Amino acid sequence: MNKKLFIKSLIVFLALTNLNFISAQENQKILDSIVAVVNEGVVLRSQLDFQIKNITTRAELQGLELPKKEIMEEQLLEQLIIEEIQLQRAGQIGIQISDQMLNGAISLIAEENNISFEELPAILTADGIDYGRYRSDLRNQLIFEQLRQIDVIARINVSERELNQCFAGLETNIVNNADYNLSHILISVPESATADQYNKAREIANNVIKELDNGADFGEMAITYSDSQTGIDRGSLGWRKGEQLPTLFSSIVNTIKEGEYSSPMQALSGFHIIKINEMRSTVERSEIQQSEVRHILVIPNQIIDNETAKQKLDDARKQINAGTKFSEIAKLLSEDPGSANEGGSMGWVSPGIFVEEFQNTVDDSEIGVISEPFRSRFGWHILEVTGRRAHDNTEELKQVNCTQQIKNSKLANESEIWIRRIRDQAFVEKRI
Repeated sequence: MNKKLFIKSLIVFLALTNLNFISAQENQKILDSIVAVVNEGVVLRSQLDFQIKNITTRAELQGLELPKKEIMEEQLLEQLIIEEIQLQRAGQIGIQISDQMLNGAISLIAEENNISFEELPAILTADGIDYGRYRSDLRNQLIFEQLRQIDVIARINVSERELNQCFAGLETNIVNNADYNLSHILISVPESATADQYNKAREIANNVIKELDNGADFGEMAITYSDSQTGIDRGSLGWRKGEQLPTLFSSIVNTIKEGEYSSPMQALSGFHIIKINEMRSTVERSEIQQSEVRHILVIPNQIIDNETAKQKLDDARKQINAGTKFSEIAKLLSEDPGSANEGGSMGWVSPGIFVEEFQNTVDDSEIGVISEPFRSRFGWHILEVTGRRAHDNTEELKQVNCTQQIKNSKLANESEIWIRRIRDQAFVEKRI
């Protein structure tokens, strides 16, 4: 993407996310006035005018027809009022976006457009966009995202019933994407069977089930009773792909496990009994490498400086290597409230849950070897990796994915309700 095209796409992106662009020259020409009082804050005429300008520019680029100016002005003013209310709410609960976080977001935007972070200010300036205002508007958008996470997404309830329905849907998908080695018994009825003929076939099918329950071999029962052409082959249907199974068979295999057989299922052709001999799920399972970790934490304070904290852990390491139990020293010395009473044990942990310094030490440690003292943002540590394993986290991922899916399905409605609520609770005086 060339730099001019990048700027054009960036303008459209930021217009779509309600960011307000302003050039330094244009900013100097505008004499501000207040167009709305919002609680203890205000919305300025400059903000509204630049929103109008951005929307107008976007419409011209895309060939869109805009509503009348007074209608558009009213809609955009209401949007700015909502944004001001959100910024005030974010300030009340302490949401802040550090320069480091903001620079990270800008770096991602630059990287996606094949330019460097350092090049971006000059490119924006050359296209008439004030870089300081750009950073300010992007910071606000990040604040809005965090606020929505706290006030909306985190408060969306997911019921057990909703999760079970989602799991059932996933299981259905698994069935449709699995391979099955099946055997089959058919107790058939004539094409225009009477009720008596169906009853007689049902009785035979039920007797087959009783014999199977009593230990009869499924293949022998198929040879004896099945009216299907597969009867002579002990009822074997061989391997079948789940998505290619008849609807009747799909509904049956979804109710039984490998090695089990179904109850008789009635169809126009008669009564079917299905057995799953083997199954191969084609759904990929997820596996992660976990470590079993225990640690001791010493936190520097006004009395214990960094050198003293490090020395305490050096001494503890020597004692452990000399034969003292790790757990005993951890209970006496560690200041981690979550693990000290457990002898420093943090249990089996997945990658990515620790801060970088701690995770790097876990990754670099050999099993059973006490690490040298190291520092993280929480204090000074020593740790021991007592085991490693491959952990199948497919079920955990199912839980996470279903929860996220359900929350996403409710998000639009819950966001609208939340915005209406905070708007109704705010004091707003429009001055246009």
